[in-house]
Amino acid sequence: MPPPSVSPAIFLMGPTASGKTALAVALVERFPLEIISVDSALVYRGMNIGTAKPDAATLARAPHHLLDIRDPDQTYSAAAFREDALRLMADIVARGKVPFLVGGTMLYFRALLQGLDDLPRADADVRRQLDAEAAARGWPALHAELARIDPVTAARLAPNDSQRIGRALEIYRLTGRPMASLLARAQAELPYRLLQLALVPSDRAVLHERIAARFDTMLAAGFVDEVERLRRRYALTPDLPSMRAVGYRQAWAYLDGEIDLTQLREQGIAATRQLAKRQLTWLRSWPDAVVLDCLAADVEVQAAAAAARHLGRMG
Repeated sequence: MPPPSVSPAIFLMGPTASGKTALAVALVERFPLEIISVDSALVYRGMNIGTAKPDAATLARAPHHLLDIRDPDQTYSAAAFREDALRLMADIVARGKVPFLVGGTMLYFRALLQGLDDLPRADADVRRQLDAEAAARGWPALHAELARIDPVTAARLAPNDSQRIGRALEIYRLTGRPMASLLARAQAELPYRLLQLALVPSDRAVLHERIAARFDTMLAAGFVDEVERLRRRYALTPDLPSMRAVGYRQAWAYLDGEIDLTQLREQGIAATRQLAKRQLTWLRSWPDAVVLDCLAADVEVQAAAAAARHLGRMG
């Protein structure tokens, strides 16, 4: 563990709809924190409604780094995030502030903590073979195969998450080792004194209600129109990481006439719940996390007290 003289940093992790942004803004207004977004969808320009991207008023109160840094027809990886985050953390410390990493993309948090150097580069031949197998058998069958050889990774992925299932199987076929074990071996401790806050709901049903209400708010705010505009502006395909984000792939299917509006709502909410379940699976096994009930009336007080202790002063 880094000595007390090492600069502090804070993580705020949690599932979708757990109130991360509101809590982060409250803490920024009490402590000398600067937010780095840890969200694989918020990096994309124009994807505002479906990602619940902080609005202009929120960003005026608490600016966020790593928003709107890619067009939706581009890609962004965990390795790119780690490089960007490390650079930003150093810049923030140089300004006399504390890096505050906020989001729900747990793979990005893990990449930052552990590094990704032990993972092999993509192999076009192996990937073509996997794509052919998926076309013949379906991604759920490949997910089942992954569950047999790498249950830790499989438990965190949806059966149709083709990008991540394919990558995990590719790694296994190239190395003969599960991705989870390679990542566990790749410990690369950050040169920061970390406080890791994890927002976990005491009642999953309440989180589900929040997810449904937020999805309805997105639809009312013009989410489908947003996706339609993106499709007109960019050369998008449904396989791009941006359009595979929760909600966006269901809106794509709706615009293609594959599902109706009722199905869009039902499938979008179901997919968001599955995302939250995967995020909570990560958090349950996350080492060194200080768990806070995101539904508690005093969650802000608890988080502020933890931050004050970590930073060595009261806000």
